[in-house]
Amino acid sequence: MKNNSTRIAITGAAGRMGRALIVSTTLNPNTLLAAAIVKPGSTLVGSDAGDFAGAGHLGVPLVGNIRDVIDNFDVLIDFSSIENTLLNAKLCAEKDRSIVIGTTGFTDSQKTQLLSFSERIPLCMASNFSTGVNLCFKLIDLAARIMGDEVDIEICEAHHRHKIDAPSGTALSMGEIAARALGLDLKKAAVYGREGQTGARDRKTIGFSTIRAGDIVGDHTVIFAAEGERVEITHKASSRMSFARGAIRAAEWIANKENGMYDMQDVLDLKR
Repeated sequence: MKNNSTRIAITGAAGRMGRALIVSTTLNPNTLLAAAIVKPGSTLVGSDAGDFAGAGHLGVPLVGNIRDVIDNFDVLIDFSSIENTLLNAKLCAEKDRSIVIGTTGFTDSQKTQLLSFSERIPLCMASNFSTGVNLCFKLIDLAARIMGDEVDIEICEAHHRHKIDAPSGTALSMGEIAARALGLDLKKAAVYGREGQTGARDRKTIGFSTIRAGDIVGDHTVIFAAEGERVEITHKASSRMSFARGAIRAAEWIANKENGMYDMQDVLDLKR
């Protein structure tokens, strides 16, 4: 056992992201896997989390109910579903446990609910925990402020065939950053598909294109297209480990923070 380690719990531990998070927790010298949660009734309950994830035997059994391990961890990492994440965030707020949320697709009212939980605990939520993606967020803001009045902005994203939401949360974050830099409301500016006689493009719009195919982990490109030139900011993920490492970094960072709502830009100190 590592001394003074941040004790991490992972929900959705049976999924691809959950397994990557287990491995990343063991690779970080400052974090310790304290709990791993799967769906209630899963045949995996009782199995060793490390053996299951390929991280070696850890002596941490998979459990089917977060309440069974609520006293065992400092920070919960949740990349599950909207409904499950809301329940887990409420429980963490009640039990004074920090939470890192990678789930996307929340409505405005659900985001308000999460914000209320952050008044009681430190809560870090991001559409993408990759360091590279968060650097791209910073570059998108800069490009939009410098080029925004002279370019058309298009956002293209591709993910695996099993992803259930579109556009991706990361693509929407990119659009929100560009829109905010230009003084636009993304809800009014976004164009999510084009077909037929669409007419000339309105410069005060931001277009989105979505691909769902195969096992693509995640590709995002923001195009700033002007007359005679264009700038493209692209991030391509080849492994979920980049997201997992970032989430573990966020969990370690948030463990000693004051109550409040944070994101990965805070973790990486990119808001200056």
